[in-house]
Amino acid sequence: MDTYALPDLPYDYSALAPAITGEILELHHAKHHAAYVKGANDTLEQIAEAREKDAITPTGLVGLEKTFAFNLSGHVLHSIFWQNLSPDGGDRPDGALATAIDEHLGGFEAFRKQLTVATASVQGSGWGVLAWEPVGRRLIVEQVYDHHGNVGQGTTPLLVFDAWEHAYYLQYKNVRPDYVTKLWDLVNWTDVSNRYAAASGAASA
Repeated sequence: MDTYALPDLPYDYSALAPAITGEILELHHAKHHAAYVKGANDTLEQIAEAREKDAITPTGLVGLEKTFAFNLSGHVLHSIFWQNLSPDGGDRPDGALATAIDEHLGGFEAFRKQLTVATASVQGSGWGVLAWEPVGRRLIVEQVYDHHGNVGQGTTPLLVFDAWEHAYYLQYKNVRPDYVTKLWDLVNWTDVSNRYAAASGAASA
């Protein structure tokens, strides 16, 4: 049995239009995300097989570990991304998350600009991320390159914006900032707030 599975979306493929067309959302979820799930499962099996045959070598393991990290991180981030979006999303957060944004990121408008720029300016492929950083016990905005950069920061992603070309190119061509601007109309702040509460509470336990 596979360890990882493609999650169902909490809405129809057409539900996020016009910000994200149904065609793009279906390709993104059913093809790209599914490929990361398959890649993670396949690579995990290859690592287990090499271990069972006592065939773990430095060269082989490095490639397998990198491939596994790439695919599993892609699966994790996409799984958060789908839940972060909603056809009823938009506006801005309230409660504890809003207070934390004011305290750590200079208020909502300053935070919105920082995450927008972070997402739009990722070099190559990657993500813009609002995350909880447990050592300083604060919110930070970070850029994640490809899927698995910045591991050393040990952060918990709360709100993730996909900046890979497969997320927007068919609709927005090379104008990534227009796509990022539209994402703000879809943010499910209830989901982000719940992630914040879980991450910050766990960090203090």
